[in-house]
Amino acid sequence: MTVYLDSAATTLEKPQSVPRAVAWAMTHLASPGRGGHAPGMRAGELMLRMRERAAAMFGVGDPERVVLTYNATHGLNIAIRSLVPPGGTAVISGYEHNAVTRPLWAIPEVKVRVAAGPLFDGDGVYAAFAREITPDVDAVICNHVSNVFGFIQPVDRIARLCRDRGVPLIVDASQSAGTLPVDLEGWGAAFVAMPGHKGLYGPQGTGLLLCGGEAQPLLYGGTGSLSVRQDMPEFLPDRLEAGTHNVCGAAGLLAGMEFVARTGAARIHARERALNGRLMDRLERIPGVTVFRGGENQSGLCSIVVGGLDCEEAGEALARRDIAVRSGLHCAPLAHRTAGTQDTGTIRLSFSAFSRPEHADRAAEAVRALAGQAAGRG
Repeated sequence: MTVYLDSAATTLEKPQSVPRAVAWAMTHLASPGRGGHAPGMRAGELMLRMRERAAAMFGVGDPERVVLTYNATHGLNIAIRSLVPPGGTAVISGYEHNAVTRPLWAIPEVKVRVAAGPLFDGDGVYAAFAREITPDVDAVICNHVSNVFGFIQPVDRIARLCRDRGVPLIVDASQSAGTLPVDLEGWGAAFVAMPGHKGLYGPQGTGLLLCGGEAQPLLYGGTGSLSVRQDMPEFLPDRLEAGTHNVCGAAGLLAGMEFVARTGAARIHARERALNGRLMDRLERIPGVTVFRGGENQSGLCSIVVGGLDCEEAGEALARRDIAVRSGLHCAPLAHRTAGTQDTGTIRLSFSAFSRPEHADRAAEAVRALAGQAAGRG
């Protein structure tokens, strides 16, 4: 049986309530806001419950400011386009994903400053942001946790800095929603984007954008409201939710969030960190294996390099041993440049609420065998 350690990409094992909710929605829910019949009304009620659950979990005072997206990338595109104009200036951390850097790159004549601090050095990251945030900055963008190294960045402190200097903040919570505290209003953030299919245990193709500021539509079309007008409604969530909703996905996402709420995000985080610590303890004893370890500043994922092996080759070899990991640059070349691993990439192993100690042990033994083969070849 495959040991799945790629939950930072998407959680594979879901609570049984999630597929049940998706299946039920497919045959019981129509399009919300498009009709007064029972299937449409039930869909509207479910969408409201989903927004209310997210608002309660993530510090959003008004559930209507919770927008359903296709994924975190969709939400980040909306947030960035809403705040950074052509010729504008953005400050980002040194550990951002292409979901941040590519939308910025697409803005004509944009200026991007990188607040790069050493890996697992929260004080260094904060100091870099303090240097880079000046009055001409249109937006600050920072991920809560690096998808490559599990580095928990000092978002609370960066948020205070942004508030003090009057600069809007966008937080990418792709690797923290469902495990770490995420608080839109507490941070005073303009936007927080997150996927539904990772730590919230929802289906792929779902995400949330929490809106603390004014947003500009990325898509235009029908909303079921103010249909006589040709401009998009000014109110949320309709302003950002053009077209037919992914109601089945929303049903699964609601079930996933309810699982996280019942289980407790702090409990899930502690479990993932404990398993990650168990894995890293074993990996650090293997000759030729470099483990990127960050203590209290690290979540439930780690990156490694096996000396003498291309990381993609190593990932494929682990897959043949039924260990599912992610290898390469993880869609985050900036993070690798900041950490100095751009030439090698890394092998990433990541846990979920359903991971078990034997998963960590089997992965460590597979890496040990792989490192031994690499040493023999050398």
